[in-house]
Parts: sequence; structure tokens; C-alpha cells
Amino acid sequence: MNIPQVIAKELNIKVNQVEAVITLFGEGATIPFIARYRKERTDGLDEEILREIEERLNYLTLLEERKETILKTIEEQGKLTPELEGKIRAALKLQELEDLYLPYKPKRKTRGTVAKAKGLEPLALFILGNPKFEGDLNEKAAEFINPELGVNSFEEAIAGAKDIIAEMISDDANVRGVLREFISSEGMISSLKTKDNVNEDSANEKLKSRETKDVYRIYYDFRIEIRRIKPYQVLALNRGEEEKILKVDVVTDEITAHRLIRETYFKYSETVFEELLQTVIEDSYKRLIFPSLERETRNKLTETSDLHAIEIFAGNLKQLLLQPPLLGKKIMGIDPGFYSGSKVAIIDETGKYLEGSTIYPHPPQSKIAEAKKEVTRLVKKHNSEVIAIGNGTASRETELFIAELIKEQDLKCHYIIVSEAGASVYSASEIAKKEFPDLEASQRGNVSIARRLLDPLAELVKIDPKSIGVGLYQHDVDQKLLMKKLEDVVISCVNFVGVDVNTASASLLTHVSGLNKRLADNIVKFRDKKGKFERRDELMEVTGIGEKAYEQSAGFLKIRDGENVFDNTFIHPESYDVTEKLLKLVNIPKEKVTESGGLIEFVVTKKGLDKVAAELKCGIPTLSDIIANLKRPGRDPREEMPKPILRSDVLKMEDLREGMRLKGTVRNIVDFGAFVDIGVKQDGLIHVSQMKKKFVANPMEILKVGDVIDVTIISIDSDRGRIGLSIREGEEK
Repeated sequence: MNIPQVIAKELNIKVNQVEAVITLFGEGATIPFIARYRKERTDGLDEEILREIEERLNYLTLLEERKETILKTIEEQGKLTPELEGKIRAALKLQELEDLYLPYKPKRKTRGTVAKAKGLEPLALFILGNPKFEGDLNEKAAEFINPELGVNSFEEAIAGAKDIIAEMISDDANVRGVLREFISSEGMISSLKTKDNVNEDSANEKLKSRETKDVYRIYYDFRIEIRRIKPYQVLALNRGEEEKILKVDVVTDEITAHRLIRETYFKYSETVFEELLQTVIEDSYKRLIFPSLERETRNKLTETSDLHAIEIFAGNLKQLLLQPPLLGKKIMGIDPGFYSGSKVAIIDETGKYLEGSTIYPHPPQSKIAEAKKEVTRLVKKHNSEVIAIGNGTASRETELFIAELIKEQDLKCHYIIVSEAGASVYSASEIAKKEFPDLEASQRGNVSIARRLLDPLAELVKIDPKSIGVGLYQHDVDQKLLMKKLEDVVISCVNFVGVDVNTASASLLTHVSGLNKRLADNIVKFRDKKGKFERRDELMEVTGIGEKAYEQSAGFLKIRDGENVFDNTFIHPESYDVTEKLLKLVNIPKEKVTESGGLIEFVVTKKGLDKVAAELKCGIPTLSDIIANLKRPGRDPREEMPKPILRSDVLKMEDLREGMRLKGTVRNIVDFGAFVDIGVKQDGLIHVSQMKKKFVANPMEILKVGDVIDVTIISIDSDRGRIGLSIREGEEK
């Protein structure tokens, strides 16, 4: 197999592009580095395509290794033919390869292997090879009676031969391929409520919430075609089965399946052994083939659904991490609570913890006056302009308290509800203990709440992505695959935004291209000892950072107000000489770059981008990137994202009316719609049917997490706390 050719054909790109990427991988280049700094070599492949190449390269490499193992095993058995070898080498899927290997795979003790050990294989082959036999099969079978081998009658001989044929049919790659296609195209998934759970009031059921039972109720008597089942339905069925609430089965038309086996395996249309072979076919399908393909079908559905759920999770996470930072503000973070009080923290413009306290404005203490006095003191003392309120227990009560306080005291600040998902995970983590060794765990969460408003990316990278609160069924999917995908997303976001090396935490630096935890820790130690980095090349003085690590990471590590203005851009140090020549060419001094970026672009465009690139002896993509970075040095790409909605007054559920138009922030997107924070306790749902007048296959093509949108309330269910929303009116998106 020519792996680059196979990948190029699958992804519809050029072979030389794939070969270049594989070479770069071999040189130790990371995907963010290749995507940004090796565009000439890859002809501009983006991160998404690069990750697909990486995934297919790993799969096909393992496939080739498996082929060699299988070929060696079959050859040692003396059964490898040129035709079989050709089929094995041509296989592009692991399942196809394993189907070809199945007849030669060492088996545990089965009815077929036992029959072979009794010397009955020749009888089985005789039955298969003599469709026009005119003799008596019983007499033929009597020839194989051998008490020493355990064959005491011709009936036992025939039964053994049937077992052998059943396994031969089951092991046939063509049969399995045809039936696999039949099940996937014509099969059904069926689910019923298990008998164990008939009693709704059982002790087991009492442990489950009413909402959980409602979720599974639609699957108590459920049937759907496999080709039509939705990923979220597969994951719900799997969970219900795992919790022993549902019994899930694959259902097929067995008569059709038997006919397909007959047509696929047997080379003749008629045989004197028709009745015997029909019973063999039925046995082979029911006992051997169907159980195997049912497991395979369920596994494939789960795998596909896992991938789909993971993609949705990853897409939501990416948008969440790329939320615009609220820079230059002193922020108060409040982690609301009842019995243990609400924890309050103030952070400065860099995220440094300044002061904290605990207030008790809610029952059972209800120390409202003292709480108002303390919050007012902290806001005025530190000139806090924004209050970030966690969205957990007592969130809306705290919102009401803060809104009233802002009015009463005429405070010059606003508030915002911030997702506190994962804050408790962070509070108890080693990272939090290292950052705040003198604070109790309960006091660290409010700092995190404030910081994730100041700079969402820098704060959220410290938390297990599964705990961040976006996505659906994230705890049910393949955890290894999920973590790999989410780590890819975090790495992509960190390197897309870039990192201020003089303020970044070790947690953030760990995700920078070319760095790891050890190097990130060493950078922070070096910075703390030195005070700050003045130039990028000082990174080479950090213990462990060699030429390769510097090459891969330097372009993503920015230095604000350093000695070299290029160090505050994505221009790679390897391109500094070209950048200097460019400035000379357009006659702009280096110190005037910040105010002359637009002029540089104008001059180069007038001269001709290709001519300037040739004159500077660099690629057009590199030159284009240099010009873009000189135009706005230090630009944070997140600045273009919609800003968070800051509020000064509270909205209650009873204030809502159908037809009301409100602004909201998209908090989560799932298969069936998007959840939107409109400023009341419960997020509203925009069902996919309320996104467009036309059918919407993927809500993520319409909305993104963090989008600030105008919505119309179309339904209110106060008892169940449900709000239906629509954006169809005007269809803003």
C-alpha cells in the first residue's frame, strides 16, 4: 500500500502535500507549527486537514503492521496463496482484513474444531462438493464412524459435518460482508423496558430522578431503522442498557438473511442436500454469524455516535475557549451558596488575587445588611467594574441581591452570570493548591469564576475539559478518544491565540507547540528568577529548551513591550531577517511599525505581492502572514468575537411573556438545539425547528457557543422550568 496515495485520494488533496506533512511529522513538527509556519511546504493545509492526515497515517500504519503479522501467521500454516495475499495487501479497513483472516485465526475449542478433531472434515467437504450425489448419505457417513475418536453413529458423523460447514460459512469474508451490509441497511434497533424495572416505585427506581425516568420513557417500547437512528439516541440507549433500565437488540429479517447466505456462499442453485444445508444455514446465522455481527453493529453505532458527540463537544469547547477576554478590569468573583455562605474574591487586571471574603445574604443566616456592606466596601476599595456570579446553587438569589445593591448604592459596575462548571474540580486540584497555597479550597473557586471572565482560555485550560459543562453524554463516550480530541482543541486554541510568556501560567504554557509540562515549569521558574523576558531568544537560556523546542514554540510565545516589536507578533524568529528586509524595502523604520502597518500593506500590494516575495526570497504565504502581523502587532484574535452581556438588573421567570424579544448568550449546543442564557434561572432552548424555516441538519452550522443573539420566547412552562425560544423571526443567523 502506498499510504500517501491512499490518504491523498481519501482527503482529495495532492500526494506531495501528504508526503510533505509526513516528512514534517518525522522531523518532530507539531500540527499548529506546520499549519502556521510551513504553508509553503504543505501548500497551505489547515489544522483540520493536518489532523485528518495524522489520524489516517496512524490508522494505515497500524493496518500495515497487522497485515504483516497476519501474512506471517497464514504462511506458517502453509495456507498462504497468491490470491489471498493480494486480497490481504489490498485491504483498506481493519474489519475487511480481519474477515479475510478469520478462517485461519487460531480458534478456541468449538463444535466445529471438535468435529474436525474427530476426522469429520472430509465428510463436510463431500457434502459441499457433491450437489448431485445419488447415493445414501447415511451410508457415506457410516464410513466415518470411529468410536476411538468419539463418533459412534452415522447421525453423529453428519451432525459433526454440519457443525464444520456452519463454521465454514461463518468464517467466509464474502458472507460476512453481504450480511453486514444487509443489517446496516435493513436492520432495526429495538428497545424495551426490562422486567427488572416494571415496578416504578422499586427501591432502585427511587434512586433515579423523575427527569431520568422521563428521558428513558420514550425508549420503553422503541424501534427504529439502523440507518435512521440518531447518535444521541444510540448513546441514550447505551446508557439505559448500562443502567439495566432498557433491553436493546438488533432485529433482522432472518428469512432474507438465510437467502443471502445461500446465494453468497454456495456456487450451485440446487443440491440433493438442500434440506440439510438449510438447517446448517439457519444454525450458522443464529448461533455464529448474527451474535457476532450484532455486537459489531452495536459497537460501530456506538463508535460513530461517540465520534459525533465528541465532535459536538469539541466544537462547543473551542468556542468557549475562544470567548473574548474582559481585559483591563478589576473583577469580583462570587461563588454563591446558602448554608456555607457565598465566597467573594477580587482580582486585578492581570488576574492576581487581591482580597477575599465570605458573605451570608441568603437563608438560613440571611445577614443581608452585613453582606451588602461588605460587597460595597470591596467594590469601592478596588474599583471593581464587573461582578462575575457563578451559575450554581443560589446563583439567581445572588443575582437578585447584587442587582438590588447596584441600584441602592448607585455602584458604577455591572454583573454577569458565569458558568462555574469545573470550578470545584479546579479548587481541589494540585494546580489550585500551587497557585493559592494559603487559601482554602472553598475560596479558590470564586477566584476561578472571576478569572474565567477576565481570560477564559487562560483559566479553563487548568480544568479537565469534561468538567467544563458543554456537550452531551461526555461521560458515556470513549474516554481515550474524547481526551485526545479535547486536548487537540485546547492545543489548537492556545496556539491560535498565542501566549504572553511573561504572564502565562505553567498550565497554559504546557499546551504551546513544542512545550511540555517540564519545559513549561522551567519557563515559569526562569521568568520568576529573571523578572521577565525581554526577548524571544532568551527562551534558549531556559533549561531543556533546545533548537527544536525553540523552533516549534517561539512563534506562539509573545512578549509585550519587549526590545523587539516582532516578538509581540506571530512572526517566527526564522523570518525576522525577511521582515527587516521588508521594512527597508518599504522604507519604514522598525520603531514605526505599530503605526504604519496599513502603509506596509498598501506599498506591497501596489508593488505586487508575488514580486516582493521573489525579491525577499520568501514564499507568498509567509510574506502575507508577516504583513498581517505588522498591520496589528499584538492583536488578540478573540477581539473579533462578540463581547459578553453585562447586566445591571435582574429578570425573573414571572417577568417573561410569549412573544417577548430578548438578548441571550448561547451556552451549549446539542443535536436537537441550543441552550441560551436569557438572564433568568433556567436557560431557554432553541429547538432545531426554530432555527430556520428550512430543515437544519447541524445546529452548529447556525450557532456557536458564546454567540450573543436576539431570541423570541415562544413557550413558557413555569412548573417544569422550561422556556422555548426561536430565532426564526428575521432569522438573524
